[in-house]
Amino acid sequence: METCIDKALVVGGGFSGMAAAIELRKRGIAVDLVEIDPHWRNYGAGISIGGPTLRALRTLGVLERFVAEGHACDGIDIFAPDGRLIAQMPTPRIAGDEVPGSGAIMRPVLARILADATRASGATVRLGCSVASLRQDEAGVDVVFTDGQAGRYDLLVGADGLYSAMRRMLLPDAPAPRYSGQGVWRAVLPRPPQVVRTMLWNGPGLKVGLNPVSQDEMYLFINEHREHSDYVAPETFLARLKALLAPFPDPLLREAGAQLDERSLVVFRPLEGLLVPQPWYRGRAVLIGDTVHATTPHLASGACIGIEDAIVLAESLETARDAGAALAAFQQRRWERCRMVVENSWRLGEIEIRRGDLDEHARIMQASFAALLEPV
Repeated sequence: METCIDKALVVGGGFSGMAAAIELRKRGIAVDLVEIDPHWRNYGAGISIGGPTLRALRTLGVLERFVAEGHACDGIDIFAPDGRLIAQMPTPRIAGDEVPGSGAIMRPVLARILADATRASGATVRLGCSVASLRQDEAGVDVVFTDGQAGRYDLLVGADGLYSAMRRMLLPDAPAPRYSGQGVWRAVLPRPPQVVRTMLWNGPGLKVGLNPVSQDEMYLFINEHREHSDYVAPETFLARLKALLAPFPDPLLREAGAQLDERSLVVFRPLEGLLVPQPWYRGRAVLIGDTVHATTPHLASGACIGIEDAIVLAESLETARDAGAALAAFQQRRWERCRMVVENSWRLGEIEIRRGDLDEHARIMQASFAALLEPV
């Protein structure tokens, strides 16, 4: 399989970076992946996965492990605070007739699956290391690493996340991440038999969800309206999360609140977003994933569009006559889809914060999910 480059550097070992390494290696491109964290950790509780993400995981070759180690299901149930069923949303089976249309998994589990696939691909992985400086010419990129080593590459792929150092180097005028007005709480709990798919409750200033992540566990998440992105002390997480659940009379949520304890892996983070204007590349360097289009989780599609970036980039390098044409083709295929996810997710959050038009909320959800079902 011929491509227009021979050697690539991937900066960042998150979902997008690992996906890029896997897909580039499939096409015979030599890949070095550098990750600044020496332990290659992925923090957090669960992550919700839609049908388009499952389709992307199938392309990567890891769907079977996801189904075995996570949880796949069909449909989303939406409830009033007292537990009355309000609506049910279908999740079409676009990853294959035998694959449910949605699911969830623990973030560290998905990271381990992708890390195993990255190493198995033949990519060279260097931990505790990143890029200190770079210089480009028409034919490639010369890189000096933070450990003092140097290298030359035909292409550099920046995938180092929301607070990207590569973005600052390549696009110094890019906007900074901005706070959405919401924070998200997550925790892990034992899964009762009735929790078999995504379940959502809407309350005043809050959206609560339960999602199975394995045969035995589920994750709880709460989107909370917080006017300012204030520091929240970790030692207060558990008590704060219990207090947020207290107003919901649904017995299932009351049971979940009663089960929360020090073993529940409670985490909190402010929700931020970012959409860097086109283009996302300069010369022989391109940025993908949260580095250029970080989204709030309202469409459960952040990981999806980051992994899709990697797939489309590899496909473009395979079909284009040269690297410049490949990056232009990548940009053309990715902009509108990623813009839609970031901006529609942001608007959904605004509606939740302001207790806005629920019909508009439903229209945005339906239109967004329909667009995400389309081929990448």
